[in-house]
This record gives sequence, structure tokens and C-alpha cells, in this order.
Amino acid sequence: MERSAIHQLKVWKNKVKRKPLIVSGARQVGKTWLIKEFGKREYEQTAYINFESSKVLQALFSSDFDIQRIISALQIETGIQIHPENTLIVFDEVQEAVGGLTSLKYFYENAPEYHVIAAGSLLGVALHSETSFPVGKVEFLELYPLDFSEFLLALNQHSLLDLLKNRDWKLIQVFREKYIQLLRQYYYIGGMPEVVASFIQENNFEEVRNIQKQILTSLEQDFSKHAPNEIVPRLRMLWNSIPSQLSKENKKFIFGLVKKGARAKEYEFALSWLADSGLVYQVQRITKPGIPLKGYVDNTAFKLYTMDVGLLAAMGDIDVKTLLEGNAIFEEFKKSLTEQYVLQQLKVNPDMQVYYWSAETGVAEVDFVIQFSGKVIP
Repeated sequence: MERSAIHQLKVWKNKVKRKPLIVSGARQVGKTWLIKEFGKREYEQTAYINFESSKVLQALFSSDFDIQRIISALQIETGIQIHPENTLIVFDEVQEAVGGLTSLKYFYENAPEYHVIAAGSLLGVALHSETSFPVGKVEFLELYPLDFSEFLLALNQHSLLDLLKNRDWKLIQVFREKYIQLLRQYYYIGGMPEVVASFIQENNFEEVRNIQKQILTSLEQDFSKHAPNEIVPRLRMLWNSIPSQLSKENKKFIFGLVKKGARAKEYEFALSWLADSGLVYQVQRITKPGIPLKGYVDNTAFKLYTMDVGLLAAMGDIDVKTLLEGNAIFEEFKKSLTEQYVLQQLKVNPDMQVYYWSAETGVAEVDFVIQFSGKVIP
């Protein structure tokens, strides 16, 4: 399975003034596979440490941040002789080690010759609460589920993808039905790597749905495992309300649909946790399509989406028959699957902020608005 983020990692490796890299993203989007695959392709060896499973090294940074001491400990634990010129050092689930994120500052300042990547599934939450975060000493890469281009590559549809990249509109029109068929599949399957891999191997939509349901169950179990106890019920209520929120004509998030009488302030922390964990995308409303867009944000209004169109289809129990019946899947949830799809394709662009516009009165709305090259694009 090819991920476009591999190219971004190669660019990072070859930088003259390279900083330690933090790879963030929701659980099960393929962070560990991506980093290990990158290590196989670009380095002679990879010194991989998972701090969630390696209890011995969780206290590695508790006494000091002496780089040579840290390197010695990593060599003992991994059995690998670490050489700066040919070894990739990977700190997976780095948030589980106290001081793990802070250590990146000292790699940058005292030993920039080492190639260091840190990753973690709930890293966004950790970064939000980290008191001594190495500001300006690290770079970031956020990984998302497979976008439609990566989905086409995974299904070995290289020629169809090339037509899109080359904007060969005449041939694209010739194969229009083929693109629609693949888009239907993507709406149902989504871009979670485990789900896509299963479909490639078995071509079984029932198994696709079973795996999606398992992922949804494990994500909810993570609420109890990783989130503060006081917000766990609210996390579940917010998360499970997303399909009903998006099935409305006006998709603005309404807290009263989460729980009767609910107020925004009560759910502020839980909403922030979901967003920081990468499980949801919060799209803010703007009052005017002006430059800069963030200067016109209405902080009281937003729409809330999941991280993956396939998971949204599973949460809404979209039947496989809907996938096969004409264009019905494009109409489900008041066309919310299409909005979710478009948002995912936009989110993979680094640093792109996505908003929506709606009129103060009436029903006029622009689903998404972005700012690109100094222009506002609806």
C-alpha cells in the first residue's frame, strides 16, 4: 500500500537543517506502518521503540536528557548499533514516556545529526497538555486515512489516477462510469488502511463492514482508556451524535441533539479532546468570505465530521445494497457522505484550513471555503 506521505518523509530526511519530526494522527491510520516502511526504504537500519509496550524505557528521560546516555539505552534495548548517517530512530507512542517530547529539543540542539521521528495515536491530546513542549525545535506531519488517490493506487488503478493527475478531461469522461463505481466503493470502504487491505485481499463488503465496526468499537474503548473519566460519557454522546447531526438539512452542530438541554460549555473539553485525538474534524463557520478567512470565524457555529467517510457510513449503517443501487449512496445523510469525502480530500493538504459559510438568515450556504494563494475559494 503506497502512501503519499512517504514523499514528505523523504523531503524531511534530505533537509540540511533537519529537525526531529513528529508524526501525528488518529489511531489506526497507519502511522507505525508508514514510519517503518520509510525506514526500510531509506535507511540501513531502524531503531524502533514503542514506549507503550517497552515499560523499561518509559523512564528513559526522567533523570536527564544526555543524548549519549539515551543512545546507549536505545542500543541496548533494540540490539542495534546506532549510527547517525544510516540509522532511523523511532519513538512510537512517545506520549507514554515522561519527557519523551521534551527530549526532541535536545536532539535538535545537541545532536542534530541523528534522524529522529516521534509518533503517537493520541499525540494531539498530549501536545495540547504538554507544559514543556519543544516549540520551534521540531517539525510536524499529520497522517490521515487514505484519500481517493491513495485508494486508487491501492486498487491498482494507476492509469485512472494518472488521468486525474494529468487532467485529461476527455478520457476522464470516457471512463466516467468507472470513476463513479470506484467512488461508490470509496464512500462505503473509506480510507482506514486495515479496511482497504481487507477489501483488496477478499473483495468482501460484509467483511469491510465487520472491520469498520471493530474499529469503531476500539475507538470508543479508547475513550475509557485514555480520556479523563469525567468526560468519557460526553465523548460518547458527542461521537455517536455525528450521524444525526449530519443528516439534518442544516448541518450546524446542535448540542441539544446530543442531550436535551445540553449547553456548549458543558461539552467544550470533550469536543477539544475528540478534535485533538484526530477522530473528528471541526469546520468553523465564517461570517464573510474575506481575507484572511480566520478573521471572520464565528466561534459559536461549526459542523462536525468524522475522520473517515467509510466509518461515517458504518456509523449510519449504510447498507451494501445502497452502494449498488445507482447513485443512492451519494444521497444518503442529506449528501453528508459527499461532504465528508470532499473534506477528507482537502484535509490532506498541509496547513489548509477549511471553513463553511452560511447566511445569517435564510438557508443559503457554501459547504466549504478555503484560502489558497491569497484567494478565497468556495
